[in-house]
Amino acid sequence: MSRPGGWWGRKSTPAKFETYTRWSFHSFPLIEFVAVGGPVLGRAGKIGPGLTALLVFLVTLHCVLCAVSASHSLDWLRGQREQPRRLVWALGGLTAVVAGSAVAIAEHGPAGRDVDEAVAGILLIAPAFGAGIVALGVRNRLRVLALAAGATLGSLPFGMPAPATLTVAAVVLFGGGFVAFTSVFSVRLLNAVYELDEARETRTRLAVAEERLRFGRDLHDVMGRNLAVIALKSELAVQLAQRERPEAVAQMVEVQRLAHEAQREVREVVRGYREADLSSELAGAKGVLDAAGIDCTVTGPTIGLPAQVQSALGWVVREAATNVLRHGNARWCAVGIRVLKGRTVLTVENDGVPENGGSGQGSGLVGLRERLAEIGGSLRAGPAGDGRFLLTAEVPLPSPSGPSPSGESTASPAPRTNVSEVTP
Repeated sequence: MSRPGGWWGRKSTPAKFETYTRWSFHSFPLIEFVAVGGPVLGRAGKIGPGLTALLVFLVTLHCVLCAVSASHSLDWLRGQREQPRRLVWALGGLTAVVAGSAVAIAEHGPAGRDVDEAVAGILLIAPAFGAGIVALGVRNRLRVLALAAGATLGSLPFGMPAPATLTVAAVVLFGGGFVAFTSVFSVRLLNAVYELDEARETRTRLAVAEERLRFGRDLHDVMGRNLAVIALKSELAVQLAQRERPEAVAQMVEVQRLAHEAQREVREVVRGYREADLSSELAGAKGVLDAAGIDCTVTGPTIGLPAQVQSALGWVVREAATNVLRHGNARWCAVGIRVLKGRTVLTVENDGVPENGGSGQGSGLVGLRERLAEIGGSLRAGPAGDGRFLLTAEVPLPSPSGPSPSGESTASPAPRTNVSEVTP
């Protein structure tokens, strides 16, 4: 069974913000119907069934068209469909019809306070929401301002006293302008969130590409000269052998020596790449996680540990940081190092438990367990509860007098709570 909130938890941060933005715009028509249609239905007995049905029909149609137009306009702004010009024009025309009908009823319809209050709600609210939703489907700022001004002019009840007309104009202009500004600002904010997410992904890809270039450059520097000399001496040995000269044997011996030397240097390059430095890995993991919007904290000593321990724990940090980035949806990550009696304990904890809870048996962790087992270490991973996962690695400290007999710590023991890890 999926845990509560799994549908929301599987979404990325930009997708969550887009969902929130969409439902905010979809709530506008509902608010309009409650604020406008509710008073009309509440006064149905005094307004009359015919007029009530007409007003409710116009308001309902306007709300539905607002919802559809908002959805299609957001799709267009996200590049998922063409600009909904016809739909935007239809909404603008319907908004003018609703406002004009309300004005006509106010000036020529049945007299009465109930009718005036119902019509006032339509005049003050429907044009404002219509102008705001239409603003989603246009790009030009002047057109947005023209929409607000047009909604204001279309809602003016010229047959009413001047103070009432000016009040309606001010309210509609402010409401339409506010909703239109909110629409434009929300879209820009949504685009900024997506651009920021793309920038973080680009930064991560650039870091990987830079590391590949560094390794390729080091390998080229090591192998280029040796391979050139090997090719030259091999060609010389072939020519000497064709002439049955005894120096060909000496040249091939030299080629063999250079080949072994090149093999040794390549191993040194690969070893230098594979032997991770704990301090560098911690700094790199914190930088990458912070760049991805994950609050990362590192505690504990990293200086003075044996090279073998640093290399093993550096690989654990690298794999754990990779899992936090690739899986789950973590907001924070805490890395802790403790030096106990006879061993060093590394813990990596975060709140990004995957949908399946994490089995802790991914290929990356299997490789880490094998690597740690070679030096007598261990690694545990599994759910920690409360939406957290914890990865714990223990590496024994080398002792000149031999291994520790008991391995018991004078400090508090390492946490035994298993951690959830997102398996690659």
